[in-house]
Amino acid sequence: MRLTMKAKQEVTKASAGQYRGASKKVKGKILDQFIATTGYSRWYARLVLRHEGRRVQTSKQTIVVVERKSRSSRKRARYYDEKVQTALVKVWRIMDYICGKRLQPMLPELLTVLERYNEFRCDRETKAKLLRISAASIDRLLQPERRKYELRGRAGTKPGTLLKKQIPIRTFAEWDEQQPGFVEIDLVAHDGGLAAGDYCQTLDVTDIATTWTETVAVRNKAQTWVFAALKEMRPKLPFPLLGIDSDNGSEFINTYLLSYCQQQKLSFTRSRPYRKNDNCFVEQKNYSVVRRAVGYQRYDTELQLRLLNELYAVLRLYSNFFQPTMKLTSKQRVGSKVTKRYDRAQTPYQRVLAALQVSKAVKERLRAQQQTLNPAALKRKLMRLQDQLLKSRASSKPGRARPPQCRKRNQRYFTNAPEC
Repeated sequence: MRLTMKAKQEVTKASAGQYRGASKKVKGKILDQFIATTGYSRWYARLVLRHEGRRVQTSKQTIVVVERKSRSSRKRARYYDEKVQTALVKVWRIMDYICGKRLQPMLPELLTVLERYNEFRCDRETKAKLLRISAASIDRLLQPERRKYELRGRAGTKPGTLLKKQIPIRTFAEWDEQQPGFVEIDLVAHDGGLAAGDYCQTLDVTDIATTWTETVAVRNKAQTWVFAALKEMRPKLPFPLLGIDSDNGSEFINTYLLSYCQQQKLSFTRSRPYRKNDNCFVEQKNYSVVRRAVGYQRYDTELQLRLLNELYAVLRLYSNFFQPTMKLTSKQRVGSKVTKRYDRAQTPYQRVLAALQVSKAVKERLRAQQQTLNPAALKRKLMRLQDQLLKSRASSKPGRARPPQCRKRNQRYFTNAPEC
C-alpha cells in the first residue's frame, strides 16, 4: 500500500529526530525501516532525514521540501514608525515627490524653513529621526506612496539654415563648465500630440555649472518670439551670461541670435545634428522642470500663454531655491558594468552661493530673497495655476482629437500625483 505525500511527511517528521541523534548502527536500522515504509531510495531517504524542515537543492537538481518550521515573529520594534512616515510623506509632497538621495541633504534646512512659516509641526523625537534618516530609508518608507511617471515626449526640431556653417559645434574643451554663465537652451512644444497649427512653446535655459533654470512661454517657435524671450530672460540670471549652446533648430540658428551674440561678445555654439545627448543638461530639465509642471496638454490660446508665464514665475523660485539636483562627477566602465558617481545633492541656489565667480552683492541679494520664500506656499500656488490650466483646456473650443497615447499620458500625469 502506497502512502500519500502527507503521510510520508508525517513519517519523516517522526523519524528525523531519532535518526539525527542515533549512533551509526542504529541509524542504519532506522533508515531500513524508513525506506520500507516510504519507498524512497537509500540516498534520497538519507537526504530527507538529514535535512528535515529545510529546503535543499541536490546536485541532481532535486529540491527537497519537508515541512518547514514556522519562523519566529519580529521582536524588534520599527525605529521609523508611522509618525515618521506621515511627516516624511508631507515633506516629500511639498518637495514635488523627489527621490531620497535628493531629499535627504535638504531635510535640515527644509524643516527649519517650514517651521518658520508654520507649515510643519512634529514632536522632538520624530524630528530627530527625520534629521538622521538615510536616503535608502526615505525611499523605503515612501515606496507605498510613490508614483512613477513614465512619460515620453516627441521632438519637434526642424533643421536650421546654412548659418550652421558659421556657428561652431561645441566641444567640451572650449567651454569652462565649472563657471556659471554658460547655458544650454531648448524649446519644449505644447502641441498635445498634434503638431498642427500654432501652439505655445516653452524656452528652457539651463546653466551647466549651477543647474539654474529659467523658463518662459512664447506664442510659437518663430524666431522673433524666441529671440525676444531670450533677451527678456537674461537679466533674471544671477550671473553674467557668457555662452549659449543650442540645437540645430531654425528658431536658434538665425541671424537675430547670431548677430546678438557677436555684438554682446557671447560664445554661441550648437550641438551635432541628431545628437540629443549633446544638450543633455537642458534636455533633462525639459522633463524634470517643464513637463512635470505643465504636462503634455496642448496650449494654444492667449489665456493659456498668460497662465503658463504666471506658473513659470512661481516655478523658477520653487525649482531654483528648493529643488536639489545631483551632478555626475565620474563614470567608469569595467566590462559591461558602468559605475556612475554623483556629487551631494544641492539646490541651484546653493551652487550659486558656492561659485567663486558670483559677486558678494548678488549672493547677499539671493540670501535675502530666500529668507522670504515659503516652499509650501509656492507649491500650493503652483497647483492652483495647474488647475487653471486644466480648466482652460476644458473650456477651450474642441479641435481635432488627440491620439489615445497622448490622452493617456495627460490623464496619468495629472491624476497620479497626490495632493499636497
